Amino acid sequence: MPRDYYEILGVERGADEAEIKKAFRRLARELHPDVNSEDPEAEEKFKEAAEAYEVLSDADKRHTYDAFGHDGLRSGGYTPRSEGFGSIQDIFESILGRSDPMFGDLFGFGGGGRAAGGDVAVAVEIDLVDVLSGTRREISFDAIEVCEHCNGNGAEPGTPINTCETCGGQGQVRQVSRTPFGQVMRTGACPTCNGDGKLPEQPCEICDGQGRVQERRALEVDIPAGIDHGQRIRIGGSGHSGSPGAGDGDLYVQVVIAEDERFHREGRDLVTVLEIPATTAMLGGELAAPTLEGDSEVEIAAGAQHGETIRLRGEGLPELRGGRRGDLHVLLKVVTPVKLDAEQRELVESLDATLGPKNDPGEAGGLFDRVRRVFR
Repeated sequence: MPRDYYEILGVERGADEAEIKKAFRRLARELHPDVNSEDPEAEEKFKEAAEAYEVLSDADKRHTYDAFGHDGLRSGGYTPRSEGFGSIQDIFESILGRSDPMFGDLFGFGGGGRAAGGDVAVAVEIDLVDVLSGTRREISFDAIEVCEHCNGNGAEPGTPINTCETCGGQGQVRQVSRTPFGQVMRTGACPTCNGDGKLPEQPCEICDGQGRVQERRALEVDIPAGIDHGQRIRIGGSGHSGSPGAGDGDLYVQVVIAEDERFHREGRDLVTVLEIPATTAMLGGELAAPTLEGDSEVEIAAGAQHGETIRLRGEGLPELRGGRRGDLHVLLKVVTPVKLDAEQRELVESLDATLGPKNDPGEAGGLFDRVRRVFR
């Protein structure tokens, strides 16, 4: 069973964003392979910490986790970004939008290097009726942007940018570490210039020399008809901005469809329950059944049984890529009257006395058998 995310980071459940970031920063430094080379499980421990930080630093994911735990995240389609990455550097590029050599400025935006921007994930809620014809929603999210004041180079405009003395402008440094198998040489990005090879003489006043700033961004998203709960929409290049010369990340919008108490969805088909009086079930008649486009009159045949269904063709949902709509299955729920007065009871007893084998509906099957037949 997965460990509790709060336990992994060593924070209380009420911890704020700064405490969570500080805890992850501490763990990341402790688990870096250049610092903790003696622990063969350091990288796996870091992936575990990265997953915890990814969830707890995102308000929507954290709310889901607090309410439903790991199962709630998985059922909503969440997959840790650390899964499938080959190195800690890859994980940092995914989560923070940049590689982070030696984790120098762990949560800065990074003025150097040619790191591609990281992806951003947000959730948007729509109603079931919106699935019918699609909709448009405005979303807002925090994203890393290139600093306009310095154009991303980290230097105050008009001031020089010098060659990094640590790496001699190469952007990389070599480090030798001892292992049981001898000395191992590791090449990595320079921790002084973050792999850029240059340093501003006077850091930009707006971004403090980082080259990027965090901004609140708003965007309108088209949600297509037929989309299902938990599906994601990818908007290329709308995620975190990469460093100058590198690509931007993508935006992933996860669609959450609010529950509609009137309907149960099975792919393109919908099921609704229609309560009918026992007398209507015996005599037949017309009743209004709910559909996504308003009430629709349905014909109840005389002798209708509890659990029978009436199919309204084309009253379901469309396919995601077009095509005909599914059907609406109206499940009949026969309601038996209660608190009969003396006259009503006498009428019912008189009716009961006249009923015989010819009035038997036959082997119609149980209620659950009828429900299962809806989707055959």
